Amino acid sequence: MGDRDTDLFGNDLTYDDIKAATDRTTGHIRPVTVVPVVPETTRTASEEPYELWYALEFMQYTGSFKARGAQNFIQAHREAGTLPDAGVTIASGGNAGLACAWAARQQGVRATVFLPSTAPAVKIAKLRGYGADVRLVGAEYAEALEACEEFALSSGALAAHAYDHPLIAAGAGTLLEEIHACIPGLDTVVVSVGGGGLFAGVATAARHHEIRTVAVEPENCRALNAALEAGRPVDVPVDSVAVDALGARRATALALHATRENDVRSVLVPDGEIARARRALWDHHHVAVEHAASTALAALTAPDLPDGPAVPGGGYRPGDGERVAVVLCGANTDPSDLVHPDEN
Repeated sequence: MGDRDTDLFGNDLTYDDIKAATDRTTGHIRPVTVVPVVPETTRTASEEPYELWYALEFMQYTGSFKARGAQNFIQAHREAGTLPDAGVTIASGGNAGLACAWAARQQGVRATVFLPSTAPAVKIAKLRGYGADVRLVGAEYAEALEACEEFALSSGALAAHAYDHPLIAAGAGTLLEEIHACIPGLDTVVVSVGGGGLFAGVATAARHHEIRTVAVEPENCRALNAALEAGRPVDVPVDSVAVDALGARRATALALHATRENDVRSVLVPDGEIARARRALWDHHHVAVEHAASTALAALTAPDLPDGPAVPGGGYRPGDGERVAVVLCGANTDPSDLVHPDEN
């Protein structure tokens, strides 16, 4: 984010930012659908189970929550008169690029999207369908980001960010506003974390409504968890089935600040549980989501949960009667590995 962008929009995230984002994006995004489900639980039948809800954000435009932040970012710049002729550019694992290209097309703005070469083909094809100029660089998101920043400097394009921007995070936070309105008395929201844009927005709104946030990461993509341990954002290696969406090397300062200001639990889950939760969503509900979405659910469905509210690698065990919403954040995936052979 450049200095001019900081001057215009600030470098912090508040609940007022989320309310402003709600005003900008209402009518331009799909309101989230929230459904009750029977929770999987390791408790005995005599114990009262918790209440579980799925927030079906994978039904959002472009197939993920990223549409919210992209709309807020571009509309805010449109209002400020700061959208350049060169358009916008962004580096992404796929979903943020899709959202940026979609929002840019709505505003008649060109979009140049940088992706790592490991990005799923389904996301690349969708990007080109939105009219984006797609450029594949490197094997990790960080390499695509470096190329994107160089392009912004040379072309004059407005650099968006997949997650590290208050406008992006505030747009993501509008999701919690809708979930809160749909579920009276909500106690806890469970959300997957990559770089931390969705988490920062959701946690900021959740604090306003006195709702706990559970931040879930793959064991080997633990940027936020590592930042909590170190007391500052630090680089981490990334290696997970969810790396295309949750493979940020470093969590944002916005995300770390949100953990300090809010009632937040940090949870790590292994890839096997992420894949198992994804398959369960298909087997039980015929819902095909990407691994980043099932990461959040894996925090609840991992077996042999230890005592205590949250233990890295162990998951999150809700209390009796606790009302819990799990954000299923995206569905830009190839579902072919979910279909049983006898169904082909």
